[in-house]
Amino acid sequence: MLEFAAKSNLWVWKEALKLKQKFEKNPPKKGFVLFETGYGPSGLPHIGTFGEVFRTTMVRQAFEKISDIPTKLICFSDDMDGLRKVPENLPNKEMLEANLGKPLTAIPDPFGTAESFGAHMNGRLKNFLDKFGFDYEFMSATEQYKSGAFDKTLLIALKKYDDIMKIMLPTLGEERQKTYSPFLPISPKTGRVLYVPMKSVNSDKGTITYISDEDGQEYELPVGGGNCKMQWKPDFGMRWAALEVDFEMYGKDHLVNEKIYSAICKTLGGTIPEQFNFELFLDEKGEKISKSKGNGISIEQWLEYGTQESLALFMFNSPQKAKKLHFDVIPQHIDDYIKFSENAQKETEDKLIDNPFWHINNGEIENLNLPVSFALLVNLASACNPDNKDILWSFITRYADGVTKEKSPYLDKLAELAVKYYYDFVKPTKQYHTPNEAEKKAVLDVRAKIETLPDSLTADEIQTQIFEIGKQNGYEQNLRDWFSLLYKVLLGQASGPRMGSFIKLYGIKETIALINEKLG
Repeated sequence: MLEFAAKSNLWVWKEALKLKQKFEKNPPKKGFVLFETGYGPSGLPHIGTFGEVFRTTMVRQAFEKISDIPTKLICFSDDMDGLRKVPENLPNKEMLEANLGKPLTAIPDPFGTAESFGAHMNGRLKNFLDKFGFDYEFMSATEQYKSGAFDKTLLIALKKYDDIMKIMLPTLGEERQKTYSPFLPISPKTGRVLYVPMKSVNSDKGTITYISDEDGQEYELPVGGGNCKMQWKPDFGMRWAALEVDFEMYGKDHLVNEKIYSAICKTLGGTIPEQFNFELFLDEKGEKISKSKGNGISIEQWLEYGTQESLALFMFNSPQKAKKLHFDVIPQHIDDYIKFSENAQKETEDKLIDNPFWHINNGEIENLNLPVSFALLVNLASACNPDNKDILWSFITRYADGVTKEKSPYLDKLAELAVKYYYDFVKPTKQYHTPNEAEKKAVLDVRAKIETLPDSLTADEIQTQIFEIGKQNGYEQNLRDWFSLLYKVLLGQASGPRMGSFIKLYGIKETIALINEKLG
């Protein structure tokens, strides 16, 4: 497998091979390669958070296929960060407003279900990751700071205070330079995270001294034990050094800070990890998805209309390309996953290791045995307006001998999702076309032809007949317009499935009835 992986252009293998080469002769002293993902729980966990964990897991799995070195994945929550603004999509905004500036784990839960704001958000993230079966260790910044786990590295940072300032100050504006400090004390009086300059630092005592902007008093605090935290950019590099992180990926918006993270890590005596940056997701308007705005699709919303595997495929494909993340991308990713599963049954190893299906299933190849596509199921729903998935199954069982809900649970799930997707996204947009006389004649020719066809004809044979009718009615030079006409007249949409497949699935008698209905 290593031989094939070395020749691959797939992003997963490229990242795994970097780690393989890095540790081939000098394995990490801690005994394992550490993958990390970071999460800011200031808003509801969104689909991008899942994408970061999923993609990191893909690199981890690929590395495990070509190396014997053990691995570990940490999902790190920066839950000691101070809440800077109230997210638009959360309840109890007045309560949150009153607690601005405090660490997320020191603010009451606006939902009233957990011990704190941060704990609620962390719980939601962990529940979702567990649902997907990720193998990870969750780590809380609050617990790490307060337990003293970061104390050793924080004391090094205190000794290297001037060096860190030399890294940070050139990246700041003139006014910000006057007040900047890489250390943020937690106010003993109010519990707020304070953005104040340091009056002095004492590396021998391990303390910082500052003038509080709350009461004008001077305070001296130890840097350890949870009495302070680091600004987020130094904190990024500090965490790499403290935890000995070997691989981390982040969004393109972090790319401008990559040199800062790496320089801080190196200054604190750490080894700079391998890094990978991915493009950000866009909503239906082409705008960046934001936790505070709540735009785009949530994790739960995708899974209401699509499968877990389709979401995984969306994350796996082209991570360094900006992609629209909206409901209309779901059907295509369901069907693409089905195609990749079919390809996996016949591919040799050199091709198989580049198949997303293989990576999503960690090398396990399962035959889904799906006789119809998701798009075809949605269009079937468009024709018959089903109350539930059982209506679709009445057509499926007639179309494919021996296929049942019990034997094909994946298809049963797709049928359920197709009904939901049709009613929420297809039906509201339907616009049926009233054909002119020439168009009406062409559609009636279809009716006349299929009335003569035996039920034993295959979908491809029916498709050929529909082709010929289009050519006979003047669409020989543009058959796309011919099929678009059929879709608009019969289904109320500009595009659709192969008509042969649709008629075979829906039934000849049912198609004739549909034509009669739409032509009045």
